[in-house]
Amino acid sequence: MDNPLLPALTAFYTGDETLHLFFATLALGLVLLPAGGDGRTVVRQTLVFSLLCLLGNLGAALLAASGAARPAAVLHGILLLGLGIGVIRLVGLLVFRVLLPRLHVTPPRILEDIVVIIGYVAWGLIRLSQSGVELSSIVTTSAVITAVIAFSMQDTLGNILGGLALQLDSSIQIGDWVKIDDVSGQVTDIRWRYTAIRTRNGETVVVPNSLLMKGKVWVIGDRDQGTRLWRRTLHFNVGYVAQPARVVAAVEGAVREANIPNVSRERPVSCVLMEFGPGYGHYALRYWMNDPAPDDPTDSAVRSHIYAALRRSGWRLALPEEMRYLVKNNAALRSATKSRELQHRMDALRSVSLFTQLTDEECGRVAEHLVYAPFVAGDVLTRQGAIAHWLYIILAGEADVVRRDAEGEEHALARLKPGDFFGEMGLLTGEPRTASVHAVTDVECYRLDKTGLAEIMADRPAIAEELSAVLAARSQQNEAAAANGDPRRKVAPAGLGGAIVGRIRSFFNLE
Repeated sequence: MDNPLLPALTAFYTGDETLHLFFATLALGLVLLPAGGDGRTVVRQTLVFSLLCLLGNLGAALLAASGAARPAAVLHGILLLGLGIGVIRLVGLLVFRVLLPRLHVTPPRILEDIVVIIGYVAWGLIRLSQSGVELSSIVTTSAVITAVIAFSMQDTLGNILGGLALQLDSSIQIGDWVKIDDVSGQVTDIRWRYTAIRTRNGETVVVPNSLLMKGKVWVIGDRDQGTRLWRRTLHFNVGYVAQPARVVAAVEGAVREANIPNVSRERPVSCVLMEFGPGYGHYALRYWMNDPAPDDPTDSAVRSHIYAALRRSGWRLALPEEMRYLVKNNAALRSATKSRELQHRMDALRSVSLFTQLTDEECGRVAEHLVYAPFVAGDVLTRQGAIAHWLYIILAGEADVVRRDAEGEEHALARLKPGDFFGEMGLLTGEPRTASVHAVTDVECYRLDKTGLAEIMADRPAIAEELSAVLAARSQQNEAAAANGDPRRKVAPAGLGGAIVGRIRSFFNLE
């Protein structure tokens, strides 16, 4: 009696594509294994799976030999389907992991998965058709099943479609540093359902792709420029004892000149005064970080340089504070305080040649009308053509005197320094400003208006002649400086004093 096992083995191994598919899998595996890469494990697993499918046909042959032809055919069909799946998987690896990268084409991983899955579905339909299954009935039934599954798996499908969109539009790529709400780290993987982000603490945060599509994602660095430069902002407070311009200069200089690891030298640092707080000015230093990975250590190093720069300048970091002074307020104290301030103002007046003719009593009366007027660099202290009935005495800082000619061109006439003054013509005659004054540095001034001189003029009208002589001499000096060799400009005549005294008397109603 013949052994029925041999014909069954022959039928299952040589009667269809079984051996062809196995040898195709083996050949693809031998090609892919030397290529290495992250697909080597998949190749090994696929080869083992194909070998098991090949050996599984022995079981199908045993079933057929025992008379169970139908179960044997079903098992053989399943094993043949598995062999085809192995071939499709390795073909996908060969195309997407070997051939396309050599052509300098790097498609998204999800595209590889989609193509492979389409291949799986097509191979499954082919096997069903060859097994005599009517595909039209399956398609009709599967449409209803698909609708039910889609409704019940909305979130999962949203994650899958989100992952596909992220891969196709490259809005987020593996290796990017991102910030999502309170999560910050590097993207390590983008899958169908989620995106994996490894934080600086060594944690891997799994974020559903649907959340990435619906929410805001900050991608750190400039991908177009191929850099990971990240601007950081460090806040600190300094008391009002320090002038803002000096704080900004000290902090910027310290950080710019220091060799701090991971701080970019290509982008400039900037320090700005953000706001005024209770007892302090709130500042922010902005610098650029080369690598976003060690963010906290780099911030710490920069803060150390800020602190050292402040201490070198004699300042300390400030905290919100409320100060209450208890002063024994008596007549003697008030008189002493007023006397010191008045003496300081009189010293400033005595430094101005315009007021050297005033007596001590007159100088004291004028000093009571002085008003402290600070300016910062870039301010316009007065503008050409403006009507301003006051004079400025510079206590600290520097300012430029600039005049605009008929053609609209500006010419620098002089540099004003501590002890200089300007605006005397507007104070004494009411004439418009003949030039503009721009603060070069932070400037501190005293301002004197018309009312400060009106009382003295009324008590001693002769002072108008004394002031006019000084004013005429100063006017001639200013005109000579403005002419500066320009033949079109005329220097003020020597008899200008008489005309000026008339204008002073008219302006102060002394006639």
